[in-house]
Amino acid sequence: MAKKDEATIPEQKASFNPNTFVQETREELDKVVWPSRQQLISESIAVILMVTLSATLIYLVDQLFRWAQVKVFG
Repeated sequence: MAKKDEATIPEQKASFNPNTFVQETREELDKVVWPSRQQLISESIAVILMVTLSATLIYLVDQLFRWAQVKVFG
């Protein structure tokens, strides 16, 4: 059975305050460790190379399957 005489805690709605939001956002952005320019460039190049390598590999596998399909089904 549910107990009806237990004290319930009323929920308090937090109102949205734009000033507090901006202040907390700035505080969080101050905690971010931003990469140096050299690190940003080198990691961007690494990502571009990996994407290019992956796309090339997918293309080659697709061409292999296309060749095999022509050989099997004429």
